[in-house]
Amino acid sequence: PKVEVAVEAPPAKGGSVGMGAMLSFRAKVAMGGEELTGEEWERLLAAGAGLVSLRGRWVEVDPERLRQALAHWRKVEAAAEEGRIGFLEGMRWIAGFRGRAGGAGEPSSETSGDWVEVRAEGGFAHWLDEFRQSGAAPEIDPGPGLKAKLRGYQQIGLNWLHRLQAAGLGACLADDMGLGKTLQVIALLVSLQRPDRCSLIVAPASLLGNWLAELARFAPGLRVTCLHRSVLSAAELERPEVVSRQSDVVLTTYAMLSRLPLFASPAWDLLIVDEAQAIKNPGSRQTLVVKRLQARSRIALTGTPVENGITDLWSIFDFLNPGLLGTLERFREGLERMGPEGYGALRKLLAPFLLRRLKTDPAVAGDLPPKIEMRTDCLLTKGQAVLYENEVRQLAAWLRQPDPASGDRKVVVLQTLLRLKRICDHPGLITGSGNFDSAASGKFMRLRPLAAEICQRGEKLIVFTQFREMTSALSLLLESIFRRPGLVLHGGTPVSRRAGLVEQFQAALGPPFFVISLKAGGTGLNLTAASHVIHFDRWWNPAVENQATDRAYRIGQTRTVLVHKFVCPGTIEERIDAMLGEKLRLAEQIVGPAAGNEAWMELDDDQLLAFLAFDGAVVVS
Repeated sequence: PKVEVAVEAPPAKGGSVGMGAMLSFRAKVAMGGEELTGEEWERLLAAGAGLVSLRGRWVEVDPERLRQALAHWRKVEAAAEEGRIGFLEGMRWIAGFRGRAGGAGEPSSETSGDWVEVRAEGGFAHWLDEFRQSGAAPEIDPGPGLKAKLRGYQQIGLNWLHRLQAAGLGACLADDMGLGKTLQVIALLVSLQRPDRCSLIVAPASLLGNWLAELARFAPGLRVTCLHRSVLSAAELERPEVVSRQSDVVLTTYAMLSRLPLFASPAWDLLIVDEAQAIKNPGSRQTLVVKRLQARSRIALTGTPVENGITDLWSIFDFLNPGLLGTLERFREGLERMGPEGYGALRKLLAPFLLRRLKTDPAVAGDLPPKIEMRTDCLLTKGQAVLYENEVRQLAAWLRQPDPASGDRKVVVLQTLLRLKRICDHPGLITGSGNFDSAASGKFMRLRPLAAEICQRGEKLIVFTQFREMTSALSLLLESIFRRPGLVLHGGTPVSRRAGLVEQFQAALGPPFFVISLKAGGTGLNLTAASHVIHFDRWWNPAVENQATDRAYRIGQTRTVLVHKFVCPGTIEERIDAMLGEKLRLAEQIVGPAAGNEAWMELDDDQLLAFLAFDGAVVVS
């Protein structure tokens, strides 16, 4: 054993634990956690360097280094007495995460390492132990305002988020995709609903529809304001009073933050950033704009807290708890100097502020069904919205003709339905241009980050589409994300090749994705290597979709299968999805197993046009 300088770090007298808390320090010479007496200390100094017998044990002593260490920590004691040692700096020391040698207030290499142990004590130690255990947080009941039953791990997430925000500390909820990060945050907002509290949610434009739908579904009592150009006019967005204190939640996009100065003026209760990898680049304008916003507490939601490198993690935590990891330069140099030991210290430092559960975790898997189905909203671009509305106008004009033949009506209506579905997928499907630019399709823009997250975890993906023309475009997009070619199967694929394609995909190191046309590959394939299924466009009959999903969700599948059903809000896709979900009589008529497309003919002209019309109030990216 070595004689060490042990530094105890209780909270300052009368101080609360949290972001603004000050810590007091008390330095002492100890061995194995036991404080040495003044007489023993004098003996060590007099003995010189080397091995010394102390309390029946031989210990290593370097008197000069001990003097330096003790002198440094006496200065820290004095700084703490003056209120200059904050909570976050103390947390770094307690975790053993040391920045650059010689940094301001930072122990140098001579006064650190094996010769110094910084530990919490008393009530502060108990508090810290509890914060490192997400399951130890007091249980929070969001009350009847939450219209959902939380799973066990989601309740733990709510409790953990509530405890951190109560202390004014930032939290990174990094649960795996499909585990309900959005629901856990909505439950927190419901539990905190007060007349004087307003929270801000910042999300990519492609996720605004999801947030609006889930807030309305799970927390209808929350007053929500969406600040986006697709919802409010430019003049309305410029008015300072548009951020009403009558709102419980304000929802906006990263792009809008830099366009509207009104975001900087209020001090928000909670500031929540979704897809927090959007602020992974610490030098980008978008990141700097987000970090300038003021809030009592901050929350970051991301399934990939480390996407490209360790700098991603630093940038996210620099937003959540500024100062916790020091400057970026000190953070990098500290990790490099500490070597592998630094990552252990970093995990210990971040443990109270980061919660990550995977769908494979026993505590989660036992509480989840083997298949999770979720609707994924994909907002139409402006170009798609214009094409959609134009298509409906053309149908309306044709229907106003005097006495169109019933046979012609059937053909025209079915053609319109297919064209509308093609527009929802990508304008390139009807323009004939051959241009499938990602920015022209809301679904392509939503697919890109989703596939990137799947790629990040090394998992496999199946994408189903009903349009053969889409398979090549989807394959090219996914290949650019996975950086590896995938597989494509459609009606033109020779039957003799299909078994080989399946064998390739099922191989452990085989292609990472498989794009399949629904009619050609919706049945008869065993593709259990995939743990994600995306229905890029919706089929009229739910049984057809279920059969396609069962290519991955079948005997032999050992992992939870996540099924993502892409839906464009405000379009025919949303009406079909609603009817399927609610099992209304009309849904049975139109998409029931025995009805087929003939049931469309049961609607009169006004019903049909109302059913197909684009809802202009829906956010458009």
